[in-house]
Amino acid sequence: MSQRPEENLLSTLPVERHVILRTKLLEWYAEKGRHWIPWKLKADGTSAGSGEAIDPYRIWIAEVMLQQTQLKTMFPYWEKWIKTFPTLFDLANADQQEVLLVWQGLGYYSRARRIHQSSMILLDAIGDTKSLDPNQWPKDLEFWIALPGIGRSTAGSIISSAFDCPSPILDGNVKRVFSRLIACSRPVESVTNRFWCLSEQLLDKQSPRKFNQALMDLGAMVCKPRNPTCLTCPWQKHDCIAYSSGKPNHFPVKASSKSVPYEVIGVGVVLNADGEVLIDQRHDQGLLGGLWEFPGGKKEHGEGIQETIARELREELGIEIEVADLLVDFEHLYSHKRLRFVVHLCNWIAGTPQPFASQKVQWVDPNSLGEFPFPAANAKMIRALNEYLRGDKSSKSH
Repeated sequence: MSQRPEENLLSTLPVERHVILRTKLLEWYAEKGRHWIPWKLKADGTSAGSGEAIDPYRIWIAEVMLQQTQLKTMFPYWEKWIKTFPTLFDLANADQQEVLLVWQGLGYYSRARRIHQSSMILLDAIGDTKSLDPNQWPKDLEFWIALPGIGRSTAGSIISSAFDCPSPILDGNVKRVFSRLIACSRPVESVTNRFWCLSEQLLDKQSPRKFNQALMDLGAMVCKPRNPTCLTCPWQKHDCIAYSSGKPNHFPVKASSKSVPYEVIGVGVVLNADGEVLIDQRHDQGLLGGLWEFPGGKKEHGEGIQETIARELREELGIEIEVADLLVDFEHLYSHKRLRFVVHLCNWIAGTPQPFASQKVQWVDPNSLGEFPFPAANAKMIRALNEYLRGDKSSKSH
């Protein structure tokens, strides 16, 4: 059976072409690369020399934040994190709620919980005082992969950035670059192993820190998801097959998209006679684990939204409430589903709130809600509640 063009290219890419691609990329990076990224620099703000170790703590935090988030979005969160938890010791000894609060707004909260878990493992392996010395941190790829939430590419990026170790990477930017370089006719997910081979082949083992950063910069700055600036790319002309075909935007080929489930969620913002509001804390497992929220749940078929709220609060908290005014109604898109939140004010009638479907329930002063980590969607609910309490009920609009 004949091979697809990209399969043949991946298996027979000549060594001399590796050298050309590598040389062109490093030359481009020297002139155009993002040399300002703070976690890729030494403490004095200068670039590290060949084989010189730099702070792996700052790199590790940044790499995990970048797993699902673009650099320009995550950067202020990283700065806030480093200011709040400047060292591994500070992080390992922090309360998880404090960690989630600092992470709030960045999404995919399991990353924050896993970072916190990993900090304790790392501190135990390295020790408190030694953790301040980059050379005392583990440099083994398998050690990093074994940590919660760290995959092969993240681990490779950490040890190549921090220690200049020759470990290949394959993040989203690099996958896109490779897809266009060889004009891969199949979705990335189906050729991941071959892309790993290509990353290993091309890696400059004498300068892995620079080379991997150059690859990521090429994807972020030139080989962008839409409208790549091919004329500024060091791999265009005869190197990039997608460019030569005149259709770089056709790559990467996307897998067949799945329909996104749509659900309506009824939410109750319950107030007691003292003006306190009821919130509950999700179990630590799951996408939004450990975060606080206003209670509620999915609307069942044929059920009115006020019925939904009353039923959910009875089942989840064991309380009876009177569903009152609509507070806010809006949609929120997650990566795996689309939700419509219909939020009503509720008056507490009877029953002591119990955490039947959560790990904790608490009455709090509305002014103190900022002290608790909430999912992003709840920010709109909190804002609407504050407006209501100030007498501004215009927040009901979508």
